[in-house]
Amino acid sequence: MRRLYSFFICLLAVVAMQAQIVTTTPAFPTENDEVTIIFDATKGTAGLKGFTGDVYAHTGVTIGGTAWQYAPTWGDNSAKYKMTSLGNDKWQLKLTPSIREYYGVKSGETVTQLAFVFRSADKSKEGKETGGKDIFVDVHAAGLTVRFDQPAEKENILIGTPLTIEASASTASDLKLYVNATEIATATNATIISKSYTFSTAGSYTLKVEATANGKTESATQKVTVLNGTSTSETMPKGVRPGINYVSDTEVTLVLQAPGKKYVYAVGDFNDWTPKADYQLKQDGEYFWITLSDLTKGEEYAFQYLVDGSIYVADPYTDKVLDPWNDQYIESTTYPNLKAYPTGKAEGIVSVLQTGQTAYNWKVKNFERPASEKLVIYEMLIRDFTEEHTFNAAKEKLEYLKNLGVNAIELMPINEFEGNTSWGYNPSFYFAVDKYYGTKNDLRAFVDECHNQGMAVIIDLVLNHSFGQSPFYLLYRDADGKPSADNPWYNQESNIKNPSLSWGYDFNHESEYTRALVDSVAGFWMSEYKIDGFRYDFTKGFSNTPYGTSDWANGPDDARIANLKRMSAAVQERQPGAYVIFEHLAATSEEKQLGDAGILLWRNKNEAYCETAMGWSGSKTDFSGLFAGTSGMPAGSLVGYMESHDEERTGFKAWKWGNTGVIASTTSTNTGMSPATGSNINLSTRTKRLATNAAFFLTVPGPKMIWQFGELGYDFSINNNSDGTKYDEQGGYRTDPKPIKWDYFEDADRKELYQTYATLLDLRHSYPELFASDAKFSWKVGTSNWDSGRTLSATSADGEKSLVVVGNFTLADKNLSVSFPKTGTWYELLKDNEQMTVSGTTQTVDVPAHEFRLFTNFKPTLTDIETTTPDAEKTLIYYNKGIDTLVLPAGEAKRVEVYSVNGMLVMTQENCTSVGLSALPVGYYMARAYLEDGRVQACKIMK
Repeated sequence: MRRLYSFFICLLAVVAMQAQIVTTTPAFPTENDEVTIIFDATKGTAGLKGFTGDVYAHTGVTIGGTAWQYAPTWGDNSAKYKMTSLGNDKWQLKLTPSIREYYGVKSGETVTQLAFVFRSADKSKEGKETGGKDIFVDVHAAGLTVRFDQPAEKENILIGTPLTIEASASTASDLKLYVNATEIATATNATIISKSYTFSTAGSYTLKVEATANGKTESATQKVTVLNGTSTSETMPKGVRPGINYVSDTEVTLVLQAPGKKYVYAVGDFNDWTPKADYQLKQDGEYFWITLSDLTKGEEYAFQYLVDGSIYVADPYTDKVLDPWNDQYIESTTYPNLKAYPTGKAEGIVSVLQTGQTAYNWKVKNFERPASEKLVIYEMLIRDFTEEHTFNAAKEKLEYLKNLGVNAIELMPINEFEGNTSWGYNPSFYFAVDKYYGTKNDLRAFVDECHNQGMAVIIDLVLNHSFGQSPFYLLYRDADGKPSADNPWYNQESNIKNPSLSWGYDFNHESEYTRALVDSVAGFWMSEYKIDGFRYDFTKGFSNTPYGTSDWANGPDDARIANLKRMSAAVQERQPGAYVIFEHLAATSEEKQLGDAGILLWRNKNEAYCETAMGWSGSKTDFSGLFAGTSGMPAGSLVGYMESHDEERTGFKAWKWGNTGVIASTTSTNTGMSPATGSNINLSTRTKRLATNAAFFLTVPGPKMIWQFGELGYDFSINNNSDGTKYDEQGGYRTDPKPIKWDYFEDADRKELYQTYATLLDLRHSYPELFASDAKFSWKVGTSNWDSGRTLSATSADGEKSLVVVGNFTLADKNLSVSFPKTGTWYELLKDNEQMTVSGTTQTVDVPAHEFRLFTNFKPTLTDIETTTPDAEKTLIYYNKGIDTLVLPAGEAKRVEVYSVNGMLVMTQENCTSVGLSALPVGYYMARAYLEDGRVQACKIMK
């Protein structure tokens, strides 16, 4: 915190305006005064210097020692917070009619400080105190008041540096200054007292000022710490790395990597947040380290590093932080017994260490990941998946996803990010779980149960950029807020000048420091949380190749390709077989090189599937880029999706802008903001079209991704607000929470859509040979195939099994001519395997408007339609859990096959009437029995 100058005579007031970031009128405001705030944008961090757009104050009050009470939500652009430009980088805000009434302070509460951060309307620029600190202004009691104007509160200075000590009183008084009870200056009948003082010994000192007027005396005290400014060189203990290194139940070694810095102290709960000599870190080259002993086992200690006397940062590698702005909004049901922030002792985010932690006991110790080409990924935003917005609540929904057919979950960023309710693409701490979603063991339990149910877990990592809370940024930055030229991790400016592709502070991916950080982040999550892979956000930014303001950085970029290959190889070195997925969306020539290196790449076909959902024909409806074989990419390299968190919902577009006959029988106009404000028109037709989309998506070889609730036809827009009552096509609500609609699962049309997804995925998992990279696949899904019907055909490599899909995306029923790879009996999957005889290579098929039909040349045996309980009249095989055995009541089977949930054959037995399963670990399996008379049946196994 910094005490703010306010002087009383005109000349001194001018001096104060030149020196301070904020001044007030009156100079000693009370909570019942109307107060004028003047903000000087050239001071402090100068983040708003020269800015000419709208500026807003994010402001609150301190009551009972707790700051930021009665503050609005970050980003609130209400008129009461809007600043008035005075010109010359000065901005004014009036707190009227009084401080109490402006903030709405309750009766009985006493305001002791005002808190400010000034920002641009879009939140991209901030004006803060020097060092990136929040701005605090004291609120005084009526009558005689005295305060320190210089130095800053808890200021740290070096031995031998002259310090100006200055204090002021609200009325003319007899003033005295003291250092540790020694009087150093006096002033008679004055409002200001000042003295230059030089400290010759390091340590903590107490400054005191006394003001006496009309027989009344008031005083104020302030701490100042004198540092020696040098470090002791000593080699670090072997085996330690940057971050918190636990040595024993009572001992920890802290290591901070800070090239070019001179000295570092550890301050925290263990030393009352004071930079004492015993807590100065030793130096080993560019590393600073200290071993703390005599800690209490299991007790949490909050701490920061004080670097070069003025920079306070949390440990960049901490796995838990305390946030003074956002922790107060985390419910105890989400994070029980969350440690309180050390209010009044620290500012900004602090790190937490805890010795003697009990290790999580993993149920699944050796999870077998699905092959990458078989991935069916469910992209999940924990915030919007359940009302509780927690890992624990999401864990309770895993059976829903398993029944759907998902075998991997991709979590949008779950490491600590700025605020509580963002998407997470504004990361702050890369090794800490965001507490708004739960504890770190809650995340482990979620991953463990995913593995138990056969689902891999992939997490989203944002390593192109970060924002102002990152300690890697805070350690090295200029007065204007940019990363400094000597920052080991960041570029001073983004290499991509296109404002649509530039966010926050740009990581320098040519730097060895950044590369080591990127690699260690991946290694940490795989080691500590058994994460199975990563989706890397905006990998276009992972080079320093310059791109102009209108350039979309598509490449090819040789430096970027080399760096990304290196990064992927580092992941594989740490965990062979881990998934590496890039949101790259660059030139095919560049993506092909990455795909050849085993990297998976996002493939966005949102526009095409939105157009078909709406019923609009035209050049935008071509699906062919989804399949690697028809887009010039290596087999299995594309993670295709119809929707993602970044794209508009196909369901919303069909609801809002569907063609005549899609949203209604006589119109294609819908004036509603969302289904919450407009009628839920023509739902049956819309879900049929979404099902037809799915049939031409989930049957295509290669990994696929479903954005959460797409399987239910979720139809609130990306641009709706949290309750769906507002819509902003400019993106004002883009990252806001969205309505959580689990009630959709109870709607008959939506549940049928879910079942269509589930059946298609069941077919995909039960007969992987039809969807393998060596299967013969062809489709006609271009713009010329709209009226004649779109078709898809797949045949297994051995030529035995085939499927055909035909879809009618038009608005009228059609008799469509369909090519079949074989003649004979075919079965229609979604009509209870109804038989159809194909007598020639071309067959006429009736397909209603909006719908599809799927045929196979064999009668599929799908796991979700088979019983798992004994019924002697129809059951051929069932699992008896009591004796851990597969039983065949109908007689001897020619062959029994047992598969893992990932489709791997784990056991085969021939000529048997039972199969013991005791050799298999606990988990989920599927068995298929082939009887001598040709009958085939499957059953689920849950050990």
